[in-house]
Amino acid sequence: MTADASHRKPDMPWIEACTTQDIDEEDLIRFDHDARTFAIYQGPDGTFFCTDGLCTHEDVHLSDGLVMGYVIECPKHNGQFDYRTGEAKRSPACRNLQTYNVRLEGERVLVEIP
Repeated sequence: MTADASHRKPDMPWIEACTTQDIDEEDLIRFDHDARTFAIYQGPDGTFFCTDGLCTHEDVHLSDGLVMGYVIECPKHNGQFDYRTGEAKRSPACRNLQTYNVRLEGERVLVEIP
Protein backbone atom coordinates (compact mmCIF):
# COMPACT_ATOMS: atom_id res chain seq x y z
CA MET A 1 0.00 0.00 0.00
CA THR A 2 1.37 3.40 -0.92
CA ALA A 3 1.19 6.33 1.49
CA ASP A 4 -1.27 7.96 -0.89
CA ALA A 5 -3.64 4.98 -0.80
CA SER A 6 -3.78 4.95 3.01
CA HIS A 7 -5.54 8.33 3.01
CA ARG A 8 -8.27 7.43 0.54
CA LYS A 9 -11.79 6.71 1.69
CA PRO A 10 -13.06 3.23 0.90
CA ASP A 11 -15.31 3.11 -2.14
CA MET A 12 -18.92 3.87 -1.36
CA PRO A 13 -21.42 1.28 -2.52
CA TRP A 14 -23.38 2.06 -5.68
CA ILE A 15 -26.98 0.95 -5.15
CA GLU A 16 -29.47 0.42 -7.96
CA ALA A 17 -32.38 2.75 -7.19
CA CYS A 18 -34.57 2.44 -10.28
CA THR A 19 -34.46 2.53 -14.06
CA THR A 20 -34.53 5.56 -16.30
CA GLN A 21 -38.01 4.50 -17.41
CA ASP A 22 -39.34 4.78 -13.82
CA ILE A 23 -39.11 8.59 -13.72
CA ASP A 24 -40.57 11.08 -16.18
CA GLU A 25 -38.71 14.30 -17.00
CA GLU A 26 -39.26 16.94 -14.30
CA ASP A 27 -40.50 14.32 -11.85
CA LEU A 28 -39.23 12.19 -8.98
CA ILE A 29 -39.73 8.91 -7.18
CA ARG A 30 -39.13 7.77 -3.63
CA PHE A 31 -36.37 5.25 -2.99
CA ASP A 32 -35.91 3.54 0.39
CA HIS A 33 -32.67 1.82 1.39
CA ASP A 34 -31.37 0.68 4.81
CA ALA A 35 -34.11 2.50 6.77
CA ARG A 36 -33.40 5.75 4.88
CA THR A 37 -35.52 7.56 2.33
CA PHE A 38 -34.16 9.21 -0.80
CA ALA A 39 -35.67 11.10 -3.72
CA ILE A 40 -34.50 10.36 -7.27
CA TYR A 41 -35.20 13.10 -9.84
CA GLN A 42 -35.00 13.43 -13.61
CA GLY A 43 -34.33 17.02 -14.62
CA PRO A 44 -35.76 18.72 -17.69
CA ASP A 45 -32.51 17.98 -19.55
CA GLY A 46 -32.75 14.22 -18.81
CA THR A 47 -30.07 14.25 -16.08
CA PHE A 48 -30.70 12.25 -12.89
CA PHE A 49 -30.15 13.47 -9.32
CA CYS A 50 -30.60 12.16 -5.77
CA THR A 51 -31.26 13.89 -2.44
CA ASP A 52 -32.45 12.87 0.99
CA GLY A 53 -36.13 12.07 0.64
CA LEU A 54 -37.44 14.05 3.60
CA CYS A 55 -37.89 17.80 3.85
CA THR A 56 -35.45 19.34 6.33
CA HIS A 57 -38.26 21.41 7.83
CA GLU A 58 -40.63 18.70 9.10
CA ASP A 59 -39.54 15.32 7.69
CA VAL A 60 -42.28 15.19 5.05
CA HIS A 61 -41.69 12.90 2.06
CA LEU A 62 -40.59 14.99 -0.89
CA SER A 63 -41.85 12.31 -3.28
CA ASP A 64 -45.34 13.79 -2.74
CA GLY A 65 -44.07 17.24 -3.76
CA LEU A 66 -44.12 19.20 -6.99
CA VAL A 67 -41.11 19.35 -9.34
CA MET A 68 -40.72 22.55 -11.37
CA GLY A 69 -37.57 22.68 -13.48
CA TYR A 70 -34.74 21.93 -11.02
CA VAL A 71 -36.79 22.72 -7.90
CA ILE A 72 -38.69 20.37 -5.60
CA GLU A 73 -41.47 21.93 -3.54
CA CYS A 74 -42.40 20.24 -0.27
CA PRO A 75 -46.08 19.22 -0.21
CA LYS A 76 -46.68 20.36 3.38
CA HIS A 77 -45.47 23.96 3.74
CA ASN A 78 -44.22 24.72 0.21
CA GLY A 79 -40.53 25.00 1.13
CA GLN A 80 -38.37 24.66 -1.97
CA PHE A 81 -34.99 23.12 -2.74
CA ASP A 82 -32.74 23.04 -5.79
CA TYR A 83 -32.39 19.27 -6.09
CA ARG A 84 -29.13 19.56 -8.07
CA THR A 85 -27.30 21.12 -5.10
CA GLY A 86 -29.71 20.51 -2.19
CA GLU A 87 -29.85 24.26 -1.51
CA ALA A 88 -32.92 25.45 0.44
CA LYS A 89 -34.52 28.12 -1.79
CA ARG A 90 -37.71 29.14 0.06
CA SER A 91 -38.77 29.07 3.69
CA PRO A 92 -39.80 27.43 5.85
CA ALA A 93 -37.00 25.17 4.58
CA CYS A 94 -33.80 26.63 6.02
CA ARG A 95 -31.39 23.66 5.98
CA ASN A 96 -30.07 22.24 2.72
CA LEU A 97 -30.81 18.69 1.59
CA GLN A 98 -27.96 16.17 1.41
CA THR A 99 -27.23 15.21 -2.20
CA TYR A 100 -25.75 11.97 -3.52
CA ASN A 101 -23.81 11.03 -6.64
CA VAL A 102 -25.78 9.33 -9.41
CA ARG A 103 -24.55 7.38 -12.41
CA LEU A 104 -26.27 5.47 -15.19
CA GLU A 105 -25.41 1.97 -16.34
CA GLY A 106 -27.55 1.42 -19.38
CA GLU A 107 -31.06 2.12 -18.12
CA ARG A 108 -30.16 1.47 -14.48
CA VAL A 109 -29.96 4.49 -12.14
CA LEU A 110 -27.32 3.92 -9.45
CA VAL A 111 -26.82 6.05 -6.33
CA GLU A 112 -23.63 6.25 -4.26
CA ILE A 113 -24.80 5.85 -0.66
CA PRO A 114 -22.36 6.16 2.24
